[in-house]
Amino acid sequence: MDSIIQIPGGVCAPVGFTAAGVHSGIAKNPDKKDLALIYSSVRATACAVYTKNKVKASPIAVTKAHLQDNMAQAILCNSGNANCCNADGATVAEQMCEIAAAKLHIAPEDVLVASTGVIGQPLPIAPIQGAMANLVGKLGPQGSNDSAQAIMTTDLAKKEISVKFTIGDTECHIGAIAKGSGMIHPNMGTMLAFITTDVAIAPAFLQEALTAVVDDTFNMVSVDGDTSTNDTCVILANGMSHCPVIDAVGGNFDTFLIALMYVCIYLARMMAKDGEGATKLLECAVSGAPDEATARVLAKSIITSSLFKAAMFGADANWGRALCALGYAEAEFDISLTEVSFKSKAGEIQVCENGAGVPFSETVAKKILMEDDIEILVNLHQGEGSAVAWGCDLTYDYVKINGDYRS
Repeated sequence: MDSIIQIPGGVCAPVGFTAAGVHSGIAKNPDKKDLALIYSSVRATACAVYTKNKVKASPIAVTKAHLQDNMAQAILCNSGNANCCNADGATVAEQMCEIAAAKLHIAPEDVLVASTGVIGQPLPIAPIQGAMANLVGKLGPQGSNDSAQAIMTTDLAKKEISVKFTIGDTECHIGAIAKGSGMIHPNMGTMLAFITTDVAIAPAFLQEALTAVVDDTFNMVSVDGDTSTNDTCVILANGMSHCPVIDAVGGNFDTFLIALMYVCIYLARMMAKDGEGATKLLECAVSGAPDEATARVLAKSIITSSLFKAAMFGADANWGRALCALGYAEAEFDISLTEVSFKSKAGEIQVCENGAGVPFSETVAKKILMEDDIEILVNLHQGEGSAVAWGCDLTYDYVKINGDYRS
């Protein structure tokens, strides 16, 4: 990944993209930006992936409909209200697109829409209508920061990244913002991710790249085991770098895939680290599995375990909870060959070998687990499959945050 260089700009780093974020009045706090807009100066190839929750927010249905031609030019997102389980939800989502389109002088079908916040409360259209002129007026090449803030709910940190890389002899860019702190579980959670790129790529290959990357990044994050109703990950590719069009696998497609993976791993780690009430980022790497699918299931099982997450909060090297999580996962493997270690910048310690405990210093282990970033290394010694999942510790503050979420 040496050829991928982080640069400033966020979603505005790719050529032709601008963004903005303002307070419209949906959020109670007048200092909280709650309406974001990302805009491409030309129509862009567009693809998305969504939550697998059977209950889906209305903006998802509208965005799916607008993406039937795999083209879009703008993304509009509000925070503070999920526009989910509302009788008029689809109508409001369509109205949001129409209001934005009128100010941008584009077709409503070229606007994609997303919402995040409390479920089951009607989303008023008046604040959005009233703020749209200001929002569009603020569109600019420095607007990524404001748009990243506008999509946050319980997030403590904005999630934003942009990179440059080369396809052929052409410098290309990918930028992204995301939100996600709670109600996050594999198959995406209350997470939104909006990705922009100036790469030229055919729709089928853009969808293939996005789906593959989401499976290995956002779908490998769990904060609390709850899969949201609103997850949406959208990518716009406007081709304004004028690189060769990617319309085949291998070569330039692989270069783009690696850069997109870099961006989404960065955001996935940020979401896990910013989990509600979290004090530690947990990264579980499973290797030596019979196949990749088994490794994925096992890695996610460990970072989803409430008991294991609570142990990590207490810096308790209770490795038995990790084996317990492996044991109830829906995967076939031989526990008698399994090895587990804990690692951080304070060192590494093996706690389990051949499915059984080994002598280790509790003092050293505690020192390792007191760090902010902890790796759980699991080697099954049964094949070449591997996978990485990200999560966080479970703290008192998680309950406090979700006990008064609507207040």
